[in-house]
Amino acid sequence: MGIKEKYQVKSTDKYKGKEWFLKKHYANRIPNSMYCFGLYENKFLIGICNFGIPANSSYGSEFVELNRLVVNDGLEKNVLSFFVSSSLKLLPKPIKIVSYADSGMNHNGYIYQATNWIYTGMSSSDTNWTKNGRTYHRKSLGDKYGQSGQEFLLSKGYGMKKEFPKHRYFYVIGNNKKETEKLKTEIIKRFGHEEYPKGQNKRYDSSYNPTIQTELF
Repeated sequence: MGIKEKYQVKSTDKYKGKEWFLKKHYANRIPNSMYCFGLYENKFLIGICNFGIPANSSYGSEFVELNRLVVNDGLEKNVLSFFVSSSLKLLPKPIKIVSYADSGMNHNGYIYQATNWIYTGMSSSDTNWTKNGRTYHRKSLGDKYGQSGQEFLLSKGYGMKKEFPKHRYFYVIGNNKKETEKLKTEIIKRFGHEEYPKGQNKRYDSSYNPTIQTELF
């Protein structure tokens, strides 16, 4: 049985991904969500791919960000690229997508390379916060406390942690080949274009098993 016959990708409720976002993905927080897709095997949810408003507001309203991609461990080769490609096809057109690979986690973005994204180099570094051995994004702490100023977080016992820059990738989808090429040209003109980075990837611990979820098709 081929991958297309064995697995299905469909739009799903973002709340079904809550446990995946909080406990399985290393960011440990719920991202904003505009489009959320599930990877299913025999009607069981085995992966989540989420798109939301980019954290960097300078991109503009025509962009979305692929901000979460997490699947169960042990899937066969090419399933992840099938999942990403299928999710992209379900997005509205025309559209521009940005995503990042965290160099601090030893990620190079090989899934984006495998699915032909445009690589534009490294983003600027950022500052996160740590407490009791865990790392927190400023936004998630702002959601928790209602504020995230430096003095406030320091008073709560958090320490500052300078993060590594991230590899930045773009993908575009037009209504036809000509429009897609036009959008690619716009991305490259605005952000540049570099050769894909290489290096040894290191997987984070994603062994947590979310509550089994099934869905009728």
